[in-house]
Amino acid sequence: MEDVCEGKDFSFPLEEQRVLELWSKLDAFHEQLRRTEGGEEFIFYDGPPFATGLPHYGHILAGTIKDVVTRHQSMRGRHVMRRFGWDCHGLPVEFEIDKLLGITNRQQVLDLGIGKYNETCRGIVTKYVAEWEAVVTRTGRWIDFKADYKTMDINFMESVWWVFGQLWDKDLVYKGFKVMPYSTGCKTALSNFEAGLDYRTVPDPAVMVSFPVIGDADNAALVAWTTTPWTLPSNLALCVNANLVYAKVKDRSNGTVYIVAESRLGQLPVKAKASGKKQAPSKGSNAEAVQGGLDTESYELLAKIPGSSLVGLKYTPLFDFFLELQDTAFRVIADNYVTDDSGTGVVHCAPAFGEDDHRVCLSAGIIEASGLVVAVDDDGHFIEKISQFKGRHVKEADKDIINAVKDKGRLVSKGSIEHSYPYCWRSGTPLIYRAVPSWFIKVEKIRDQLLECNKETYWVPDYVKEKRFHNWLEGARDWAVSRSRFWGTPLPVWISQDGEEIVVMDSIEKLERLSGVKVNDLHRHHVDDITIPSSRGPEFGVLKRVEDVFDCWFESGSMPYAYIHYPFENRELFEKNFPGNFVAEGLDQTRGWFYTLMVLSTALFGKPAFKNLICNGLVLAEDGKKMSKSKQNYPSPMEVIDEYGADALRLYLVNSPVVRAESLRFKRIGVFGVVKDVFLPWYNAYRFLVQNAKRLEVEGLTAFSPIDQASLRKSSNVLDHWIHSATESLVSFVHQEMDAYRLYTVVPYLVKYIDNLTNIYVRFNRKRLKGRTGEEDCKISLSTLYHALVTTCVAMAPFTPFFTEVLYQNLRKASSKSEQSIHFCSFPSTTGERDERVERSVTRMMTIIDLARNIRERHSKALKTPLKYVLTQFA
Repeated sequence: MEDVCEGKDFSFPLEEQRVLELWSKLDAFHEQLRRTEGGEEFIFYDGPPFATGLPHYGHILAGTIKDVVTRHQSMRGRHVMRRFGWDCHGLPVEFEIDKLLGITNRQQVLDLGIGKYNETCRGIVTKYVAEWEAVVTRTGRWIDFKADYKTMDINFMESVWWVFGQLWDKDLVYKGFKVMPYSTGCKTALSNFEAGLDYRTVPDPAVMVSFPVIGDADNAALVAWTTTPWTLPSNLALCVNANLVYAKVKDRSNGTVYIVAESRLGQLPVKAKASGKKQAPSKGSNAEAVQGGLDTESYELLAKIPGSSLVGLKYTPLFDFFLELQDTAFRVIADNYVTDDSGTGVVHCAPAFGEDDHRVCLSAGIIEASGLVVAVDDDGHFIEKISQFKGRHVKEADKDIINAVKDKGRLVSKGSIEHSYPYCWRSGTPLIYRAVPSWFIKVEKIRDQLLECNKETYWVPDYVKEKRFHNWLEGARDWAVSRSRFWGTPLPVWISQDGEEIVVMDSIEKLERLSGVKVNDLHRHHVDDITIPSSRGPEFGVLKRVEDVFDCWFESGSMPYAYIHYPFENRELFEKNFPGNFVAEGLDQTRGWFYTLMVLSTALFGKPAFKNLICNGLVLAEDGKKMSKSKQNYPSPMEVIDEYGADALRLYLVNSPVVRAESLRFKRIGVFGVVKDVFLPWYNAYRFLVQNAKRLEVEGLTAFSPIDQASLRKSSNVLDHWIHSATESLVSFVHQEMDAYRLYTVVPYLVKYIDNLTNIYVRFNRKRLKGRTGEEDCKISLSTLYHALVTTCVAMAPFTPFFTEVLYQNLRKASSKSEQSIHFCSFPSTTGERDERVERSVTRMMTIIDLARNIRERHSKALKTPLKYVLTQFA
């Protein structure tokens, strides 16, 4: 037996590099796949990241979790296909190209040409692939980069078309106009779950605006409160609650008459007692004045009015941009979404810029009669019709709009409010809510099925499934899957000019058959010009493809089918092994990938896409803030790996709250702690074995060999039986916890086991291990230690693939039945020969020793000082 890592010169990072060379020489990963081929399939879905940025600790964490589980399953004899995937389409890529080319609006892309734009996008998709492969490989993860899948590959895109075609056939697709979160920075609508990725607490203007009621005897004006002044030019209605009581009050200083909800009278501006000037209520909607009610020194109560009697009243528009709509718009409508706990009890409605605004105006017939007025273009600028503010970005125009309202004498008060507001997760610009045409999946129609499918899945931790994910599914809305963009899988929808004929392509073969055109690429610049003759005859012209592309979340949600080109290939593989066995990603994917996987699998097959899921939390900087490259508030992953080794980083991450969907404040010293507390004691136990085995050979004693179970059973040493039983317990525990996907419980158990191995077995058996109690007894003790180390290494190989390989490569030389790599070994089987009585006895003994040591320390007695007696209580 040779010590390949002698003494002080042992370097964990250096040894890991040697292991990488060994794996490369053996082609170890693919050899493991070959050995398990034909065995039970364990289907693992790897969520595709973007390669437009470098991997960070979040990627390493998720990759480690995936690697531990898939390595373990392989050692259990299962065939685990592991193909790396790349997310290639969507906003992240387009946003990078827009910055690169200086593109600020949609027309610039059209002027450049969609083909040139898309090919530029294609060119940066794999910008950091080499760096990704280097980092992933260095962390010890086994995954196939050569057989990777990309969402921009024609096979993947064709399967995405098939998924959409199935949904179309199931009547789960429709085109609609809907108010959605809209990024003016990226010039596209976002999904509801994307809109929730970046909420910020920010100040916004808060203004009260008057809307004079036409024909009112007191010349009263309804007062509405808003934090989005930019929507005021698009006002078409006011909404009240028919069940609330409203009050008509007169301003004693100037005779102006206002109408607001009775419970919100305290929000009206009052005179400052000293100066006599009007004073707006305190910042925010919950000012102290609310509790005080009406200030009778400033206002006179004229009447109380039921909200129902306000419905139908006409009012004078704030601006004259849409005066042609006076016959159908600019009237009071009612809905219960108006409450009396904020604002004035009167809500101004711009139907194109708010979900509730759109809904109530649609219900009241205003949109049907007037048409949907969308006064803001795709770039977030006011259109020509809004002449006073045309070309201005909406958020930048707030101040000027407020001034214009004031000049018209319609500004009742002006203030500001701090509130939580959504920002674009990609461009960092504030979102607006804007009506956009989109193709939708009828998620609300299958909501009950989604909830049932969720019950069939197993999550770690379970509260994420039972609370966060369940609640998200309960409130699931129809999913807008189209984007008015360029670089993505085109929607496979061809439509006639009159809109009466629609053909959905679910395969390349169908498109080629109907168009007569050979298709080699499915991106927009290759298919936009392909037309389909109308089935109604030449006089109806041709069908053209709609311009939209898929939301990239639709592509990633289609991954279980598209990455193997189902149903065009691998039908048997898929249909025998769906749902998949395992997925793992971060907590944010409850509204992202986990959600889209569930929606599409439920819609297609009435099943969840996966059986088991591990959800991890966020890795934060040491100060608890988000890791930021610009702030350099965290050490680079490769720097940490070069210093302490990948195994130490893997164990640090896996043995932390982050594997239970909680946050982890990354600390470099924590990685060092793993080296000190786990690997060094483990290594020292191994080194002690090697040194003494070598000494036996030098002294001419019988060569050391691993122990067999029969010899172990004959041993009269209680600690031999104890460590054997403890090793059986370790293997059994790892087996049990890995079946339950509780990775975070394994490392503490391992740490305790290694502590026991070094501080109990080795420490109390030094004389035996060094041969001072006889050759045969020495061989038994060394063989027992050998058995414990080898079994531990094999059981822990998925967690620490490098260190266990280093030890195994040396220890295996003592056995004629060894494998070339520890990762070719089967997971240890237990004999069931546990001696729980011995384990309890040794535990009790160590507890007594610890208590005695504590008593010595409390009385400042050295460990070797003889004592007459030690007295303590022990149950």
